[in-house]
Amino acid sequence: MADDQAPPLRLAPTNCLWKTPLPSGASSPCLWDDRVFLTAFSEGKLETLCLDRSDGIVRWRREAPLQRLETFHPRDGSPASATPATDGQRVVVYFGSCGLLCYDFSGKELWRLPLPVPEQVGGFGSGTSPVIAGDRVLLNRDQLSGSEFLAVDLHTGRVIWRADRAELSSSYTTPVLWERGGKREVVLAGCYQMRAYDLATGTERWRVQGLPVSVCPTPVIGDGLLFFAGWSPGGSDSPMPAFDTLTEQLDKDRDDAIAHHEAEGMIKGLFATFDLNRDARITRQEWQDVLKVISGGKNSLLAIRPGGQGDITTSHVAWERKRGLPYVASPLYYRGRIYLIKDGGLLSCFEAASGKEIFVQERIGASGSYYASPVAANGRIYVAALNGVVTVLAAGNRSEVLARASFGERIRATPALAGNHLYLRTENHLHAFNP
Repeated sequence: MADDQAPPLRLAPTNCLWKTPLPSGASSPCLWDDRVFLTAFSEGKLETLCLDRSDGIVRWRREAPLQRLETFHPRDGSPASATPATDGQRVVVYFGSCGLLCYDFSGKELWRLPLPVPEQVGGFGSGTSPVIAGDRVLLNRDQLSGSEFLAVDLHTGRVIWRADRAELSSSYTTPVLWERGGKREVVLAGCYQMRAYDLATGTERWRVQGLPVSVCPTPVIGDGLLFFAGWSPGGSDSPMPAFDTLTEQLDKDRDDAIAHHEAEGMIKGLFATFDLNRDARITRQEWQDVLKVISGGKNSLLAIRPGGQGDITTSHVAWERKRGLPYVASPLYYRGRIYLIKDGGLLSCFEAASGKEIFVQERIGASGSYYASPVAANGRIYVAALNGVVTVLAAGNRSEVLARASFGERIRATPALAGNHLYLRTENHLHAFNP
């Protein structure tokens, strides 16, 4: 949100300041003064890039150490998914394949923290980003086993504390700092629940139950509340089919299993999640074992009041809604309202303080999936679809479309707003648009 700025309404070649070719990656632009930082993956190399904001020229690029590349989804995942973080002097990047690295603004490496390569559900790959909070770097390390939450010294790379989350499975969300009443908490959503930790010590302060099994969106803050919205397959409003139904449709050789070559549609996309022993077959037992895990998830939009200790699910949930939930894109808090973009191009809007529905699941004319999160400025909301279509809407009582642009390349990264400009990363380019 950048409500003191007036970025362009129309995104067209006529107002494109520059367009720079980029290697593949899913990280969003990180901006500070005259620099733009990104991560990328190309020809087996993981890199951190620094571009000049005025002309898009690459000032420097640094290759990360790599011994083993993490497993990632070849189309929708990326080993360069984490957005960099900066405090104006240092830039911190995270690669699941090697860990945390810190550079100064000239590209000199200041420190590195090697970390074990994580394994995620279905082999999708990492999806979290580091956050700088004062003198600490906060990093979500939820994974199939050995999940943990780290606070690392920004100046030295030394681990200050580790919060054990071993009972939780993979998540792809980023921590958020919640400062209130002199208290500094860091909130991290995850499998089934959201937890808050003391920033200084890593001690758990509270938790809220009722989240999806696979969490992608990051919580947002506004009106004195903290909001989470998320959906994942197999939750309360999207039950998975019975195994007998699947075999009737897909089991061509009638061996009571679904081979990889037999899978279609949603099952093909989720195949690695259910193929627990990696033998290229989903058996009845594997299907039932995974269903038992994901059936505990709950898809919802939650508003959390501050305060409380321990399990505050019944005492501090201000309101809850069930419709319009996003899968990957985080919610947007803007001018006292919560906006959600759901796959299929369905926009919803709720009053932040009360949860009152303003409108729910209105079509914006741009279907498909949404990985980028919505951003807002000057009374406008910008949403970017995975298929490369960016829609600009008026913030208000209905989903009024003001402009639309198609880039012909996939968009996984969230747009960045700075200096009345909009910076947009597509699959192969970074664009800068004039006001």
